[in-house]
Amino acid sequence: MLTLLLVILAVVGLLIIMRREAGASAALTLLGILGLVGLLVDATFIGVVLLIGAIAVAAAGLPSLRKQWLTPRVFNIFKKVAPKVSDTERTALEAGSVSWDGELFSGKPQWSKLLSYTDDGLREDEQAFLDIQCAKAAGMCNAWDIAQERADLPQQLWDYLKKEGFFGMIIPKEYGGLGFSAKAQSMVLQKLSANETLMVTVGVPNSLGPGELLLKYGTQEQKDHYLPRLADGREIPCFGLTGPRAGSDATSLPDTGVVCKQIIDGKETLGLRLTFEKRWITLAPIATVVGLAFRLFDPEKLLGDEEDRGITLALIPRDTQGMEIGRRHHPIGSPFMNGPIKGVDVFVPLDTIIGGEDMIGQGWRMLVECLSIGRCITLPSGATGTARYALGWSGGFTRVRRQFNVPVAEMEGVQEPLARMAALAYISQATVYQTANLIDHGEKPAVPSAILKSQLTEFQRVLLSDAMDVHGGKAVTLGPRNYLGIGYSANPVAITVEGANIMTRNLMIFGQGAIRCHPYVLDELAAKDANDIKAFDKAFFSHAGLIFGNAARAFTMGLGFGKESVPFDGPAAAYAQDIARLSAGFGLCADAAMASLGSALKKREMLSARLGDVLSNLYLASMVLKQWQTGEKVEGEDALLHYSCRFLLHRAEQAFVEIFDNLPNRALGRVLNAVVMPTGRRWDKPHDDLARDIAKRVSTHSALRTKLLYNTWDADDGEQPNPLARYNALLVDYDRAEAIYRTVNKAYAKGELPQTALHPEARVEVAFEKGLISEEETVFMREFEKQVLEMLTVDDFAYDAFAINKDTLIDHNAKKATPIHQQQTESTE
Repeated sequence: MLTLLLVILAVVGLLIIMRREAGASAALTLLGILGLVGLLVDATFIGVVLLIGAIAVAAAGLPSLRKQWLTPRVFNIFKKVAPKVSDTERTALEAGSVSWDGELFSGKPQWSKLLSYTDDGLREDEQAFLDIQCAKAAGMCNAWDIAQERADLPQQLWDYLKKEGFFGMIIPKEYGGLGFSAKAQSMVLQKLSANETLMVTVGVPNSLGPGELLLKYGTQEQKDHYLPRLADGREIPCFGLTGPRAGSDATSLPDTGVVCKQIIDGKETLGLRLTFEKRWITLAPIATVVGLAFRLFDPEKLLGDEEDRGITLALIPRDTQGMEIGRRHHPIGSPFMNGPIKGVDVFVPLDTIIGGEDMIGQGWRMLVECLSIGRCITLPSGATGTARYALGWSGGFTRVRRQFNVPVAEMEGVQEPLARMAALAYISQATVYQTANLIDHGEKPAVPSAILKSQLTEFQRVLLSDAMDVHGGKAVTLGPRNYLGIGYSANPVAITVEGANIMTRNLMIFGQGAIRCHPYVLDELAAKDANDIKAFDKAFFSHAGLIFGNAARAFTMGLGFGKESVPFDGPAAAYAQDIARLSAGFGLCADAAMASLGSALKKREMLSARLGDVLSNLYLASMVLKQWQTGEKVEGEDALLHYSCRFLLHRAEQAFVEIFDNLPNRALGRVLNAVVMPTGRRWDKPHDDLARDIAKRVSTHSALRTKLLYNTWDADDGEQPNPLARYNALLVDYDRAEAIYRTVNKAYAKGELPQTALHPEARVEVAFEKGLISEEETVFMREFEKQVLEMLTVDDFAYDAFAINKDTLIDHNAKKATPIHQQQTESTE
């Protein structure tokens, strides 16, 4: 009995020490005291075992002892197995900043740090711009007209975008720009997502491109010249990075620049001779100034002793002799301006280099630092805006579309995707807003940018598929009335550009985060490169303490003990506590994967992707909780919180299971499973009752629907019809209409109305004649049914409308000539 008691005390004490990362001294003291107690109370065997454990802890844990024998051996092994970090990778790792993603990597997230990023909302001028300018711009768009009739935005819309400064949102006011916050920029793009082409056209110049690069790295002369012209639309920018042989691997640029001298206007000018071929360049066909990435060489050493000067960026006017620009690509589903740029031996002066000579060779760092912000905003905001519009359209359509005498929104087969759409829109909106808020506080979130880009555009893919499903024939028949089909077909663009999602998920999220966000790995690698054993000892054994700490935290919280104290109220508290539990498990699994696979982990992309999935879902869930805690809540939002958090935590646990099942070291996988999930999985998929509740709220005129659609274009005040506004108006009147439907349909079922009254309009008229409904109700239903039928109607076209070459048109119904053999038979007769 004494032996068992000592074992229990030792295990519990060590778990407490490990959880607190109290260090070797505390563990040594505990084991030593318990060992001596064992000897004194005649529990000799366990006493000796505990004392041996104390000696082992002292030898391996006390700095004065381990530095003599253990640290040198570990250091030598580490130098052999640690991955080599190339200069390109190091540049990417050092770009941006670490904030909440680092907390999740630590395994002990401090929620107070996340909540310390306060939110003051939008400025008055930012909100006014959303209400007025954005609404007007959205109201000029019809997807069919833009995609099929003109393959461009209308001229008056281009003029309006330039006049109102849409292309200068990120440019400070002193240069004539709007100087908007990251949150405002995101909200603008969400509102403009009523049309995909409009969103991309405005988003790209305010993301990765000459404007941001000039603002951060340009010379004062370059800023003074270009920024005012970019802000008011006199200059339309594009940026040439990708090409036929350099896509996701942008560092393998085959495009070159050679330092040389050339006579210009009778004067010898130092400059660059560029040869390049770029494609998939947004706004290239209409750009007036081209940002260009290339590899710079100085064979004559005109600038210094180095011949290979590295990736460099330049800004080149459109009319530069030798540059070919103006042709177009045809992006799937959306005709936003996109095309190739080419040039052979194109000479430009040295002062076209962004930032001047000081920034030669700094191009990759410049691009990565800009991407860390731009990828957090443009595509994630577009995906979020699309999600919100698709949800609004789908909720409205499924409520007014009736089958079997009930709205299809009352059918569980429709409620399931509606609820999923609402959750994905809710998660996306919270994540992109709160991450933009981090940016407004000075953060440059590199790893979160990869999470947002890949996860939210994948949400967009799922959500648009759900929207197509619940719309049925309404959405698969293209024409001016179809507000969904063209955007649906354009979704692959968001999946592919700015880092294809396959690459981002498999290589970037965990691959970059494992080093950039980990509390100690970067220090260990730096110590290895500097051959600094003292720095390595400090970093490595702090790392070891973190591993033991995460194991203890994950295990004890998995058993339900020692839940973290969290600063959340109500239903959010339990989710925050479990995010902390899973964060500890993630930190442990990340270290286990790196330790067991070493540099080979780079090639284990599926495993890396699953580790990234855990991090992504924990990050998204954290942003949802932050939004819930700091925002104003409406009736029914708690159901959406539960659905969203359960959805994300279920996905995180599923990723854990797949990690355990696929670690090459099977014994390690089983141990990790026992530590991280000692009682099995905790989160199942969201339950049906949540789905039913959410679906009803988003398909009716409710506070939750209003909140989810806030700051979208929802007014019928544009030059083009607004389907969202029309659905909203129908939902306002729906309860009244539903009561009349019940009266009329009940009478029809009883035989009180003639069987020939098959259409709702006919039943209403007969019901009025029979006195079952009033004249006022009849007038109301006539207009209501008229509006419903308009929203259900699809377009049809002339037979030859789709044939570009009319000469190839076949008249299938023309009277066929009589075959020769039949003519001969008739003649014989």
